[in-house]
Amino acid sequence: MAGTATTVHESTVAARQARYGATSVLYTLVVIAILVLVNWLANRYNKTVDTTSNKQFTLSQETQKVINGLKQDATITYIDKASNFQQARGMLDRYKNLSPKIHVQYIDYQKQPTVAHAYGLRFPGTAYVEIGPRREEAKSLTEEGITGAFLKDLKGVRKVCVVSGGQEHALDGTESNGLSQFKTLLERDNYQAQSVTLIDKTAVPDDCKVLAVAGPKSDYTANEVTAIKNYIENGGRALFLLDPPLDFGREHIAQNKGLVDLLTSWGVTPQNDLVLEENPMGQLFGFGPEIPLVSNYGSQPIVNDLKNSFTGFPVARSFEIKNTDKTTIDKLFSTSDRAIATTKLNTNEVNPADPSNKKGPFILGVAGTYNTGKPGNPGRFVVIGSSGFLDNSMLHFQANQDLALNAVNWLSSDEDLISIRPKQAEDRRLNVNQRQMNVFAYTDLIAIPLFIIVAGVAVFLKRR
Repeated sequence: MAGTATTVHESTVAARQARYGATSVLYTLVVIAILVLVNWLANRYNKTVDTTSNKQFTLSQETQKVINGLKQDATITYIDKASNFQQARGMLDRYKNLSPKIHVQYIDYQKQPTVAHAYGLRFPGTAYVEIGPRREEAKSLTEEGITGAFLKDLKGVRKVCVVSGGQEHALDGTESNGLSQFKTLLERDNYQAQSVTLIDKTAVPDDCKVLAVAGPKSDYTANEVTAIKNYIENGGRALFLLDPPLDFGREHIAQNKGLVDLLTSWGVTPQNDLVLEENPMGQLFGFGPEIPLVSNYGSQPIVNDLKNSFTGFPVARSFEIKNTDKTTIDKLFSTSDRAIATTKLNTNEVNPADPSNKKGPFILGVAGTYNTGKPGNPGRFVVIGSSGFLDNSMLHFQANQDLALNAVNWLSSDEDLISIRPKQAEDRRLNVNQRQMNVFAYTDLIAIPLFIIVAGVAVFLKRR
């Protein structure tokens, strides 16, 4: 009987082991099948989730609008060493995942030198965007650079012409009051920038997408003013940076009556004043009252994304604005009510208590649209009461460069480019005091490990 019982017991154990083994094999096969299915779905439907607070790894809505509006296939070609392809996939896959019309290919210039040469490769790690017969080089492997190449493919060359001949800021000037850094920013956004003179011309050159008047110190001739007037009133686009007409010591800025009268006829009247503001924030940056800081913006597209940002305007004048039968004028930004404005421009000494001083707030920047009578082709202009905000010494202060590029983008009808700017990683460090550090140390190094050990011992004893 004992032998029989033992045999039955062994049979039961064997059956149980066989059942457990079969169950384990089945579970293993199910898990493998699930993993295969998940990987297949992941390869077929490549989706990512951006959990960063500022969506640092998500393409902007402007880029999505450009890609979704494609009417034909586009190819992004990345040329580099094969070992560097992986570092580009993160960015390029974001574009590929936006639309089935986007195709991405990688070229190893070491193995395919003739292909790289055909693309005109200058530097390894360069991306090219091709739409139909057009091919454009991305200025950088960033959203700005790649989307800029898409727009250049779609819209062609866009040229910004900076007027010279009236003692304006020099476009290629590398000194503090030059515009060389502004030129670099324009080229990064896929614009071409060049100087033009209007003194010997009867019209603004046809290839100028945007005309920039950057702080003239001399009066413009009637010929120059007429060329600018006809340009805007026939659908042209212009950025006017007009400083106050100071006249003391070696500082002499002409009234430029012809240009002032033209702007006044469009509803923007430049005031003969100098705006001053004692701003505590400006003092932190070492700025005096002659550099008003602005954080009060309107709702126009140029400044929509500048909320909670500062811009600075050295030696600024104010404007009075009104709509006319041909123009619609929008305020871009203004000072706080702490600002004052003096009309005594023949001295560098200002008395803040002078009763003749005007009280703020003051409008320092406006945007206008001119009704040309041609549907879809209005004239556009932006007027700012300071040219110094654009020069090399101030361009990179806070949001100055965003304002400058947004203005050019709006003028050239490239609103899609507004807000496509580098996304900076947020500083999310946890600041704690010594007491909090001690709590973390005791919790992480002692309490939690001790709890795990005690729990493990308890489970072991219970199983015993």
